[in-house]
Amino acid sequence: MNGNTQRSDSSMIENGTLISRLEAHIEALESRLAYQEHWLDTLDRAAVQQEQRLSQLERMNELMQQRLRDQNQALESLSPEPGASDERPPHY
Repeated sequence: MNGNTQRSDSSMIENGTLISRLEAHIEALESRLAYQEHWLDTLDRAAVQQEQRLSQLERMNELMQQRLRDQNQALESLSPEPGASDERPPHY
């Protein structure tokens, strides 16, 4: 009987150690998963912010180009038409 008791005791100790190791491994995996989920959320927010900023900059660019076109048109309408005084003399 003592032989069987010793075997079952050592088997229980081995099972307990195995369970403890498995629990520690599962906890480590859960910790890594939580860390990765945190960083995925952080990267997702950063991507959304960059997309919003890019849209804003594209809109500003469009507005600036339109303003530049308007200013060029205004300058052209104010400048006198090229006439005889703007032509090069024949000796050039």
